[in-house]
Formats: sequence, structure tokens, C-alpha cells
Amino acid sequence: MKTKDELPDCPVATTVNLIGSKWKLLIMRNLLVRPWRFNELQKSLDGISQKVLTDSLRSMEADGIITRTVYPEVPPRVEYALSELGESMRPIIKSMEAWGNDYKQGLHE
Repeated sequence: MKTKDELPDCPVATTVNLIGSKWKLLIMRNLLVRPWRFNELQKSLDGISQKVLTDSLRSMEADGIITRTVYPEVPPRVEYALSELGESMRPIIKSMEAWGNDYKQGLHE
């Protein structure tokens, strides 16, 4: 998790810094529904590379936005879910979804 000194002064810039990439937002969109396994996420995110998904998940876990649970099974099962902090983004992502739907329906004119 970043320290306060490592984050921008602007609160909008802080949010963008933590979740502003295309892939992080789409990962969060998926995790709003349920926990996902790595391969499920990769298949659902058309065009994401394994490296970018791995890096995004590690960064989001380090920032406290998601949790990673390893189940003691053979083979091991790993699931990613939103943390309490990540869940607090639900209204923002839902607002983005509503705005995108309105835009696509031509309500921006």
C-alpha cells in the first residue's frame, strides 16, 4: 500500500493513480459480481496479457483494493475478490456504468 507521501495531493489524481487503468477498472467491474479465478478473469478480459493481468492484480492487492485467497487444494485454487476498500468503489463504478449506458443511448446530445 502506498504511503500518503507517495500519493498525489489531488484526490482525483490519487483515485486515478490507484484504479485509473483500463484493466484495473474492468477487473473491478468483474469482481463486483463475485470472486474470480485468474484464468476466468483473463478469458473475460479480451486482449489482456497474462503479464498485465498479473501486474494489475498484484498492484491492486498491494493497494488493499482486492484480496487474494489461496485454497489448500491440489491443484491450488486462487480466487480474487474485492476487499472492503474495493467494495467502497461500487457506487463509482455503477455511476460509470450508468453514464456509459446514457452516452451509448444518445443522451449526451
